[in-house]
Amino acid sequence: MEKNQYSIFESELRVRPDDIDMFNHVHNSRYFDYVLAARYEQMEKDYHMPMEHFLENGYGWVVKTAMVNFKRPLMLGDALIIRTGIVTMNEKGCRVQFEIVNKKTGKVASDGWFDYVMIDIKTGRGCAVSPEMIAAYAI
Repeated sequence: MEKNQYSIFESELRVRPDDIDMFNHVHNSRYFDYVLAARYEQMEKDYHMPMEHFLENGYGWVVKTAMVNFKRPLMLGDALIIRTGIVTMNEKGCRVQFEIVNKKTGKVASDGWFDYVMIDIKTGRGCAVSPEMIAAYAI
């Protein structure tokens, strides 16, 4: 995984009953949900630029590509620390790395990255990330 040059932030979540699959552990799709929930919280709390700010201005962030390594299963009731941070950011979008850590064991359950692109929500097409937005996220 690439080395992060920006700040890394943490969010905490807990595995819920509806996260569990037929094998009695967290379904792989929920890992995406955990990262997206953490990023949503961190946009407001840590970057002071919540998703609502983008939406009010006609923009949105969407996932273009995702890469996830599943290392250890998560179970019902596990407390999770989700660490995320921007690896690269430019006028086309950004790459955000993440790791999901089981709080009890301190072991990484999953890690990877997401490539996000900015879209114009009226057209649904990609658009440029402004220098001001890049500066706001470069912490």
